[in-house]
Amino acid sequence: MTSIPIRSVRSYLYVPADRPERFGAAIGRGADAIILDLEDAVPALSKDAARGAVQAWLAEMPGRGEASTRGEVWVRVNAGPLEQDLQAVVRPGVAGVVIPKAEPELLAQADRLISAREAARGLSDRGLAVLALIETPSGLLRAAEIARTPRVLRLGLGEADLAAELRLQLSDTRSELTSLRLQIVLASAAAAIAAPVGPVSTDYQDLDALEHSTRDLLRLGFRARTAIHPAQVEVINRVFSPADDEVAAARRLVATFDEAERNGLGITTDAEGRMVDLAVIRSARETLAWAEQAAPRG
Repeated sequence: MTSIPIRSVRSYLYVPADRPERFGAAIGRGADAIILDLEDAVPALSKDAARGAVQAWLAEMPGRGEASTRGEVWVRVNAGPLEQDLQAVVRPGVAGVVIPKAEPELLAQADRLISAREAARGLSDRGLAVLALIETPSGLLRAAEIARTPRVLRLGLGEADLAAELRLQLSDTRSELTSLRLQIVLASAAAAIAAPVGPVSTDYQDLDALEHSTRDLLRLGFRARTAIHPAQVEVINRVFSPADDEVAAARRLVATFDEAERNGLGITTDAEGRMVDLAVIRSARETLAWAEQAAPRG
């Protein structure tokens, strides 16, 4: 299990790594994190140039202070030229890397390569986190093992690739993916890592559909989602932030329970007469912690 502190990131905005003119602007678009994408967003013939652009931008980034004040910076690397990508992106100011097609062997290789780069650059050991993107049947079957791999902070699900390999025919509701999504929610909870990250919606113009599908992910146990367009960020942040009435109700529950404990009672009732026990209070305290972590960033 990772020793990296669990951070609360609700939205990850992908930025094509071959468009360096967009890097700085993306940080100011409201996402809790940006992901400079060296993988799917970049054509094969442009990989080297994109890697160079990311490396040059990251080399200047610590002086700007952008990562610490306006959102985390992540990089999605390629599973193939993993060593080349990691040599370029393991630098100060980078919060983590997204590893596609994640399987334990690939993640172990990434851990060794990152550790070597951290040592060479004088960075803190195991300071760089990993978001493991599960996109293969083998990876899904080993989700629990992946979740306990060193550096893994969160899991994500590459649904397009996985659905293709499983020969699924997806409906508009994507209900066929529910059991697969729950597998990574369970693996994340069992490993005590952050709740998983939901997949992108490629239709960035239909924000109503985005909100509906994001709320489905919320109900299933996800607490973040990736975006491919800045217009999607506000919806994702709003869905993955508790509503004011939820926070107020949680505060009342905790206050009621704390008073009961002071009076020597372990179980009490709320204003509506419903039982309030440790399980209910645990959920209420999680809501309050979630609200604090999801507060707008400066």
